[in-house]
Order: sequence, then C-alpha cells, then structure tokens
Amino acid sequence: MKAIVYNQFGSTEVLQIVEQAKPEIKPDQVLIKVKAFSINPMDWKIRKGEMKLMSGSKFPKYTGADFAGIVEEVGAEVNHLKKGDQVFGVVKNLMKEGASAEYVAVTASLVWKKPTAISFAQAASIPVVGTAALTTLEKMGNITPQSSVLVNGATGGFGMFLLQLLKQQHANITAVTSTKGMEYAKNWGADKVIGYTNENVLSQQNKYDVIVDLSGKMTYKKAKGIMKSKSVFLNVTPQPIQIIASLFNNLFTSKKHMVVLSSPSTKKTEKLVKAINEGLQIEVNKVFPFSQFKEAYQYAEKGGVIGKVVVEVN
Repeated sequence: MKAIVYNQFGSTEVLQIVEQAKPEIKPDQVLIKVKAFSINPMDWKIRKGEMKLMSGSKFPKYTGADFAGIVEEVGAEVNHLKKGDQVFGVVKNLMKEGASAEYVAVTASLVWKKPTAISFAQAASIPVVGTAALTTLEKMGNITPQSSVLVNGATGGFGMFLLQLLKQQHANITAVTSTKGMEYAKNWGADKVIGYTNENVLSQQNKYDVIVDLSGKMTYKKAKGIMKSKSVFLNVTPQPIQIIASLFNNLFTSKKHMVVLSSPSTKKTEKLVKAINEGLQIEVNKVFPFSQFKEAYQYAEKGGVIGKVVVEVN
C-alpha cells in the first residue's frame, strides 16, 4: 500500500509517498480502507519539530490524524463494526501514528459509523476539531443567552464546529474573522462579526464573559483588556510553559486563563453526530487527490482557510 511518511523534521518537502505492507490488526482493532483524511494544524506542528517533547525524534513519522473509509477487516474482539461499514475515526496516538495511507489499523473504540447524510470528506473532518470544540464548550461551564462569547479566528475547522455548538446553547456570539469568512460566521451562528482587516477587536469597548482564541495570535495578556471582571480566556493551542503559567496566574485574578486539552471519545462523538443529524454544517473548503498531498499541506499551512482541507485517498 501507499503511505505518506517523513524521515526528518521540516517543511512539506520532507513528506514522501512510500510503499509499505498492509498493516496487520490486533484483536481490538479494525483495518480501514481509507477514503479521505483531513489536515489539522497539529500535523505540521509535529512535522516542523515544534512538538518534539511529546512526539519524540524517532523516524519515520506519519501524518494525518482523522479519517473516513470502509471497514476491510475486523479484529476478534470487535463487536460493533463489520466488514463493509462506512466509518470515520481517529488514530490513537496523534504524535506517533498517522492516517495518511491507503489502509490504516485503528483501535475499534476510536472508529464510528459515518452519518449517512455526509460525505467521506466531511466525516474525515469531524474527530479532531469537533472534539476540541465540544471540549472547549464544556470548559466554558454554564452558557446562557446572556453569556457574551468572543471567538477569535472563527471560521477554520475548529471555529466552524464551535460557533454552531455555541449557537445551540443560545450564547451571544461575536466572531472575528477575515473578510471572506464573515458570511460563514453569520451562517454558523455569530450574532456579530468583526473583520480583523477593518477593526481591531482589542481596541473596542465591549467586554466578554468568555474569549476563545483560535488564531494563536491573541494571548491571555492581550485579552485581559476586553475581559469582564469575572471571565475566562480559553487557550486551545497551549505550549507546556503556558499550562504551568495558567495555574499560577489563576491564583491571583478572577479573569481566568484555562487551557483546553481534548481527546476523542465515543461519548463526545455521539454528541457531535447528534448535532450533525440535527443540521450542524461541515464545510470542506477544498479536496485534494492523494497524489497532490504536498499541495494540500501547503494550501492548509498558508492559513485563512474556511472550514477544512481534505485529501482523498481512493
């Protein structure tokens, strides 16, 4: 089978397609014929060596965390799936495994049946950002129609899920996005949309109960000026030092700095599937063929993408 690997940290140029044997499954695994996998920022952060403390420096390494496809083979201990099922899922260890191959062996507890109303490309877009958005929502605590929530960098894959989940909670949502993302943010539930090219959200007079930065550019220190006296800033891409700093800072202020660490689970996925069946939209910005995998990563890494970027394998 064909698989995408890399043997050193670096740009997209280190990625290459190699021939490998089809993986053999363990009793608690399923073998998936991959139809599509999606691209997440974690993919290139690991590849560029930014996550060495967690990923290690042993090669070869793989890329792609979430996928959709068809069950090819089922382990002896697996009861909820059968050959031929259309499914989506995520690899168990995002730091050391990857879904960017024609076949992938995955722990069955991290594989779920695909909603019939969505495509393989849409299904492959769910696990990582969907789980992160749901975890972020849970971290916010009690959200009511009076809760003012600012989402900065709101129309990537993460923001796409978060805006719609927040709207289901009837939150008062302000979204900051590019000009081209403004209409999407409105459609996904934002009550107010700010185009960052025309307005600096940090210089306005409004203050918020919750601020979520998805751009990686608004720090807690900057956000404090537009936070209410009792409020929370959610950091969804924390560095190890920020996790430690947040614990220390929170001892001395009612403007809390919380980090969001998430991992997919059946409970969370069932909530996401329910939301999708009730109308949550999944925007796939662009689909690349497997042969154009480098172009796909280059396109995603430039930033400013609305929704998700997906690579189709078969």
